[in-house]
Amino acid sequence: MEREKVTIKKLQEMKARKETITMLSAYDYPLGQAIDRAGIDMACVGDSLGMVVLGYEGTVPVTMEQMIHHCKAVTAGCKKALVVGDMPFGSYNESKKDAIRNGNRFLKEGGADAVLLEGGERVADIIKALVKAGIPVMGHLGVTPQTVAMQSGYKVRGTGAKEAYQLLREALILEEAGAFAIELECIPELVCKEITERVSIPTISLGGGRYCDGVFMITYDALGLFERFTPRFAKKYAHLLDEINRAFAAFVEEAKEKKFPQEENVFNIKEEEYRQFCELVKANL
Repeated sequence: MEREKVTIKKLQEMKARKETITMLSAYDYPLGQAIDRAGIDMACVGDSLGMVVLGYEGTVPVTMEQMIHHCKAVTAGCKKALVVGDMPFGSYNESKKDAIRNGNRFLKEGGADAVLLEGGERVADIIKALVKAGIPVMGHLGVTPQTVAMQSGYKVRGTGAKEAYQLLREALILEEAGAFAIELECIPELVCKEITERVSIPTISLGGGRYCDGVFMITYDALGLFERFTPRFAKKYAHLLDEINRAFAAFVEEAKEKKFPQEENVFNIKEEEYRQFCELVKANL
């Protein structure tokens, strides 16, 4: 039986029956296809592509054009998972008008089903405006890479009672604003447990522990394709960079030693056609 398209309603039903929601990041057509084949529920076209695909030091330089470009590629291959486009820095924090225009682009041009944006109370009105405009929004609390400089680095959020309470308060604000789900990044799991139990919308853990409604991983971490650093909350399910290095080394060795290409890798011309070709060369060059 062919899998049905994942919808916001289905995610809500999964939370209700305590079925874990799965989410991976995706940046291109093959990853989009792989996510669907694996039965992943959600695909996030994350601005993490700035670091893992484009080689930036952080996510702030990522542009709308880059996000739309990659979103198109993912949605070309990903037809069943719910695809969320991550709104990059500068695409929603200047005005509601800008946020709606860029949110529309993710859905109309990128083919996404929804958008994701960082922040709590400070973006509540923007979320309300997006939802009113018919653009589904996923919230994001905890470590928010776009504003990490304001947070004094990539440190776990909510380790103190007051900060933990503020995260819970902001989760409730995001729910009230109309967000259909919330990503909780680098927050103590007991705090995430409390948030998950107190909001009616799904919570998705990226370093938020075991009590959220769903689990999110950056695909390049899971595949072992990004070696600059590995977050504590990540798990390498494969070591593809090692395989790539071995494959490239083997190619170089075979090419240098004239072992590749072989007969089965080349195209030939019929003997008579080659003879005529040589005559043409001799007569005209």
